[in-house]
Amino acid sequence: MNNTKADGERSLAAVILAAGRGTRMPGDVPKVVCEVAGRPMVRWVVEAVRRAGVKPIVLVVGHNAQEVCRVFRGDDGDIIYARQESQRGTADAIASARSALSGLGGDLLVLAADGPLIRTSTIRRLVEHHRRTGAAATLATARIDDPTGYGRILRDRGGRFHAIVEHTDASADERAICEVYPSYACFDTAMLFDEVARLKPDAGSNEYRITDVPASLRARGLRVELLNGIPPEDVLSINTPQQLREVQSILLTRMEQSHELD
Repeated sequence: MNNTKADGERSLAAVILAAGRGTRMPGDVPKVVCEVAGRPMVRWVVEAVRRAGVKPIVLVVGHNAQEVCRVFRGDDGDIIYARQESQRGTADAIASARSALSGLGGDLLVLAADGPLIRTSTIRRLVEHHRRTGAAATLATARIDDPTGYGRILRDRGGRFHAIVEHTDASADERAICEVYPSYACFDTAMLFDEVARLKPDAGSNEYRITDVPASLRARGLRVELLNGIPPEDVLSINTPQQLREVQSILLTRMEQSHELD
């Protein structure tokens, strides 16, 4: 893979994971096309990435893919669609994007389409920290009062990244950790795809999980960085109608103060 643009700057692309079914949302349409504050939730994520100047954007689609593609009809010149044929986890979704990024190296943002509260300023901070430190992976983290359902960040004795443990796999002590991973990450592209190819499926779910990749990189002696301090109100993802209403309230407040969208 080529790591640089013609001007010598490292290239930067994005993969947005939009293939899930969203079984806790009503109806049969993909969760990520459900409207929040007047726009499909996936569009909020794409627009934040666009404002950061990132392209191409690979949108990984799956369940009712045509509905997701329809959101950007006539406005997808910077979007490449990649199909996840079967729901085998988030790392499998990343693998589905590999051919779409053939020839590109540099760095790769990985974001979830059900997290419309992502800010452009957070994306810029994440990429800047990743490049300044020369990391293989950089993960955003936030501290929230109720971390139920989120992957917890485990640190070593020196305070550096150790692993992400999913809520379902966490011990009682680990579930008491309030520092979570809100699914904002930046990776060295080549290192990410190499590690995804090495992954084994989770024993319980039989899925390939992107949250296992940073610990695997660390075990190989590669640098994994954490970007602390993402505001708690920015990390809520949408899995239920109640969460959609909460996110909508936050976005409407931001829209009233338009500078807050960035």
